[in-house]
This record gives sequence, C-alpha cells and structure tokens, in this order.
Amino acid sequence: MARLRRRRVSALSINRMIPNALTLLALCAGLTAVRLALQERWEIAVGAVVVAMLLDGLDGRIARLMGATSDFGAQLDSLSDVISFGVTPALMIYLWTLSDAGGLGWATCLVFAACCALRLARFNAALGDENPPPLAARYFVGVPAPAAAGLVLLPMTMSFVFGDTVLRSDALNLLTLLIVAFLMVSQVPTFSAKRLKLRKPHWRFAMLGLVGFAAILISEPWVTVTIVGLAYLVSIPLAVVQYRREVKTIGLDSPAEPQPDPDNTTED
Repeated sequence: MARLRRRRVSALSINRMIPNALTLLALCAGLTAVRLALQERWEIAVGAVVVAMLLDGLDGRIARLMGATSDFGAQLDSLSDVISFGVTPALMIYLWTLSDAGGLGWATCLVFAACCALRLARFNAALGDENPPPLAARYFVGVPAPAAAGLVLLPMTMSFVFGDTVLRSDALNLLTLLIVAFLMVSQVPTFSAKRLKLRKPHWRFAMLGLVGFAAILISEPWVTVTIVGLAYLVSIPLAVVQYRREVKTIGLDSPAEPQPDPDNTTED
C-alpha cells in the first residue's frame, strides 16, 4: 500500500509539473524579449512575447486535461503574466520610443505595469467565489493581460509592415499605454473563449481554419499579427453591445466579475 501511495503522489507531481513548466517557459520567453529589446532586435522580441502568449494559453488547458489544476499553478501563472505581459511590453515600448519622452514616458510605463499587477490581483481575489455571475464564463471584465500586451505592442508590430515614421511617435505610444492600462482595470466586458465548445460537425472546419491561419502566419507573420490585434480591438465594443443585450435578457443589474473557470485557475 505504501508503494502504491508513493507512486500516486509521484505521478500527480509530474502531472502538475508539466503545466507549471509551460508557465515558466512563458516567463522565460517574456524575459528574453527584454534582452532582445535591449539589443534592438525588435521583431524577434515581439516574437518572443507571442511565444509567451501561446504558452500562457496552453498551460491552463493542459492542466485541465491532466487534472493538474492547483492554487500554486494559479499564483505562478499570475506572477508570470505580470512580468511577461506587464513589465516586458512596457520596457519594450520605453526602449523603442518612450525613452525620448523622459520622465513622462517612464511614468506611463510604470502605470501600465502597475495596472497589469492590479488586474491580476483582482482576478486572483475572485478565485474563491463559489457563486460566479451567470455571464462570468463568457466574458472577462476588462482586457486580459496577454491581450493588453498585444495591444500595447500593436504600433511596433504595425511598424514592421508600414514603417515606423508615425507609429513610433511618443504621443501615440503614450496614449496607447494609458488607454490599455485603463481597459485592464476597467469594468468593460470583453469576450472570453474559455467555455467555447465546438460541436463535432464543426471540428473539421475549425481544423481547416487553424491550418489556414498557421499557413498565413508563417508566410506573412507581421501582417497576420497586425490583423489579429486590430480584430481584437474591434471586438471590444462588440462585446460591450452583446453583453448589454444578454444582461437585459436575463435581468442582471451589475456586470460580471472576472471569474476563472472552476476547473482552471489561469487567466488565458
């Protein structure tokens, strides 16, 4: 019996190590982006942040599949997100353009990083809520940290396609940082795909779409990333409209608080 118990504990530990290892890899990718930015290798730096986003999206899902969700994993994921999607994008934008803006540029970067930390603290505080609002599964409150990082880096990404004459301006990037920082800690509803489920007849189309997206991403990476970023930006007002309709339908009086999936403890 003792041997069986030791084996079960060992297997469980390995299961939990895999999603946590992905979280740590996301953290490493985010920190590597800072190093690349210091070397002014901007395209590779943005690519490292994209890798961090992909890994951040995988760790929670793999944890659910393996039955390895834990409070430890939730806290580790949030710490990783603050660095990869709060500190890293702010430093990248500062090094790319806002260093010319002096103290104002640095202060704006601090505001963005602080808002990211506040958002994730608010998210973690909601983990223990046993009675989430009805719409919490379909909507985030505010822009999630990975999406916020993508929006802040959107001017840089667009500059890879269109050139950086206008997109590298201090005013544009200061405004972008402040607006996205506000959206992270705001009560603005945004779409969540955590509970999105496809029926079996739709799986083929989803796989074809995924293959097509991967092909376009490989052939025109920055055009694709730019389109995805702009599409997400457009989805924010659409989410507000859709959310208000659903609120009226079910008779809610207040917005849904950010609530994680009961079987997942990461904000991805």
